Amino acid sequence: MGLPLMLLYALGPVFIILSHLGCLILLFTGLDLAAALWALGLYAIRMLAITAVYHRLITHGSYQAPKAVAWLGALVAASAGQMGPSWWKGHHQQHHLHVDTAADPHSPLLPQAGWGGFWHSQVGWLLSPSFFPEQLPADVEADPVLRLIDRFHSLPLLGLAALSWQLGGWAWLGAFCLSTAVLFHGVASVNSVAHLVGGQPFATGDASRNNRWVALITFGEGWHNMHHAFQASARQGFTLRGGQLRLLPDPTYRFIRLLQWFGWASKLRIPSDRALLARALKQDPAIAQ
Repeated sequence: MGLPLMLLYALGPVFIILSHLGCLILLFTGLDLAAALWALGLYAIRMLAITAVYHRLITHGSYQAPKAVAWLGALVAASAGQMGPSWWKGHHQQHHLHVDTAADPHSPLLPQAGWGGFWHSQVGWLLSPSFFPEQLPADVEADPVLRLIDRFHSLPLLGLAALSWQLGGWAWLGAFCLSTAVLFHGVASVNSVAHLVGGQPFATGDASRNNRWVALITFGEGWHNMHHAFQASARQGFTLRGGQLRLLPDPTYRFIRLLQWFGWASKLRIPSDRALLARALKQDPAIAQ
């Protein structure tokens, strides 16, 4: 990875830090109902772009979709300060390849554990060498539109900030910053909390866990143990209770099914009941959440 690209990527942490500082605007403007709804709407739309497009479509190929879905979803995800699609996929693949080892870019367990590990997985990795992926995915790099979004990942974020200010002044700009900062920590909680707290219904050989609170704020991504067991599954909301498979709330999957209804998604990959049961851990069902 050349120096110019590293400098472009280094803008990501800068804007995430600025979004946190921008929340201070609300101390002076307050957060009225309109600004709060703007923040909530931006959170929901951008979180879905991250979970359904960056994660399940572009990174894991959990379903197929027209290129326009990937392009538009990548633009929206980039406007959340989540970097570009090449960076995101390369970084996430590195996580799966080295999960919960010292080479994992954001493990809460190694190279250190405890509060230091939690801090690293939640925030600290932004300012460490592990922020830069080992390599970029060839399939994303081969798509000229996704590659362009990746290189200029900061522009959608700045454009949305400008739109927020234009529509509602300083209060809406502060709401945009609040939405962006909370969304960042929501996504990061999958790296941190979902490797520390929760049930492990499936055998994965790592510390990934199903955490209902993380699933709530990330629209289903908190069923992280299931995701590590079946990375390509379009539906992550599965668990085991009393020896029986149970479905869990997974709004991202429902969104993908909506895309399918419109003809914008196809060939959804979902493991069979037999495959799920074969990976199930033989344990007290009370902890298999």
